[in-house]
Amino acid sequence: MDAATRQREILSLLDGQGRVEVDGLSARFGVSLQTIRTDLRELSAKGKLSRVHGGAVQAGAGASRAYAERRQLNAAAKQAMAALAAELIPENCSVSLNIGTSTETAARSLAGHRGLTVLSNNINIINLMMGGQAQDLIVAGGAVRQSDGAIVGEDASAFFARYKVDYAVIGASALDADGAIMDYDAREVAVARAILANARQKILICDSSKFEQAAPVRICLAADLDVIITDRPVPRSFAEAAAAGGTRIFVTSEPES
Repeated sequence: MDAATRQREILSLLDGQGRVEVDGLSARFGVSLQTIRTDLRELSAKGKLSRVHGGAVQAGAGASRAYAERRQLNAAAKQAMAALAAELIPENCSVSLNIGTSTETAARSLAGHRGLTVLSNNINIINLMMGGQAQDLIVAGGAVRQSDGAIVGEDASAFFARYKVDYAVIGASALDADGAIMDYDAREVAVARAILANARQKILICDSSKFEQAAPVRICLAADLDVIITDRPVPRSFAEAAAAGGTRIFVTSEPES
């Protein structure tokens, strides 16, 4: 079966069941996992589907995955990455965090830090840090997206442009092997860019499953960051792209033997 025929069948399966898994497609078509990932990547680039960890969903569904479900996805990896981020960020400094479950986990790890000034466009982050050791908690203004507590749009971007913080901690929806850091929503990306542009140290927290996903809007390049924290060794091309800008990559687990 050629790639075009296989991809048409993948889309037909999606129409019927809403989600497909890489392992299942590999077994169904008798091809390698990498071949299926290539199929999904090509279909995603054409806007035919949205890639998610382990497979794909119908176009647009990846961006609207229930927030509670995303909290549980790779939870242990997120906790390990968050703990490492907290070690890199000292007490008595200022920190901006964007929306996302990885940054929310980082905020939880930072809750015991004394004297922090914390800025965020996610009310979940502000809420979980209330009652902790932070000196000031500042939330971006604007309409709250009830599905995940996010505040996005021009007002949120302008809010972060008024500050200059010591650390920015962001997450992302997808990582490209060429070093691109990606997300789904241009409004969210605009806020993430404002956060990065107004921080002295820029930290990305993103687990390795994001290399299996694709999103259309670029936040930045790996070389634009100071630190990338992930849970598995990254592709060589990504590491080289990061090294070109002097970006340090921290991995929370050892390579499998």
